Formats: sequence, C-alpha cells, structure tokens
Amino acid sequence: MAADLTLVLGGARSGKSRFAEGLVTALPGPWVYIATAQAFDAEMVQRIAHHRASRVPGWETVEAPLDLPGAIDVAAGRPVLVDCLTLWLSNLLLADRDIAAATADLTAALARAAAPVVLVANEVGLGIVPDNALARRFRDEAGRLHQHLAARADRVVFTVAGLPLAVKGVLPDKGG
Repeated sequence: MAADLTLVLGGARSGKSRFAEGLVTALPGPWVYIATAQAFDAEMVQRIAHHRASRVPGWETVEAPLDLPGAIDVAAGRPVLVDCLTLWLSNLLLADRDIAAATADLTAALARAAAPVVLVANEVGLGIVPDNALARRFRDEAGRLHQHLAARADRVVFTVAGLPLAVKGVLPDKGG
C-alpha cells in the first residue's frame, strides 16, 4: 500500500512551500527535500541559496531536475518533500521528454514510497490564456498532472496568502 500522499498547490508566494515543509517536519526525521530547480542564472542561484538557508536542520537535499521518480526511490522510507512539480514539468518540456511516460514513472514511484510524500506545485490555470504555444502546452500539461496526482492523493491543499485550504482530505494539526 502506498504511503500518505499530499499535494500542495498555490500561486507564487502563496506560502505553499512553507506549509509543505511544516507538514514534513511534523514527522520524525530525517527528511528528504527533493529540489527540481536548475540554476541557470545568478538570480536563481540566490533563490536556491535562500530556500536552503531557510530550512530547519535535518534535511537531506537531493537535486532531481529530471529524474524525480529515481529521487523518490532513493529516499528509502524517509518522509519526502518535492519542491516543485512545476519546475520538474518545465525541465521535462525543455528537455523534450515524454510527459505521459514521466507522469507514469512518477505515479509508480509514489506507489512504492514507504513514507509520506508531500508534493508542491504552482497552480497556473487561474490566469489568462498564454499567448504562445509552449506556454499553453505547459499550462495544459500542468493541469493534467495536477488532476492526475490529486486523484491519487490522500490530501490536496490549496494555499492562499499563507493560509491552507483543504480541498481533499483533512488538514493535520501541524504544518503551517
């Protein structure tokens, strides 16, 4: 049986990462932080450094810009935070990977997980229709990925202005 799965969605600076970190750190550690970002410029290097510096001690960081399923497998029974699916999807699109196959591999890894997994993703479908094909494809793929994972998740949380809203399941007492 798969471990507990939580999907945390929200807009930029909605508090989703902070909330998700609280969910994971409420569990016995050590914890695995799977980071999907790639630092292609100085500003992103600073963002990544800020994220790392703001975490409480006890995290092992695993960089997984493309092989997210492999990183989940490597966690080997420790609670996992994936931050974030949006960057992972962007990386897959830019690398011209098969999104359906990657989603199937992720689903299989989540089914194998022996400890709780918390996934963080940006909700990108609430704005205007993008003006170019790549951006529209990204928005559509993100929506499909979120629906796919939400159907399998025990809990789905939407964050707004730092406040968590339970969309599916019940919020735990701790986590934000």
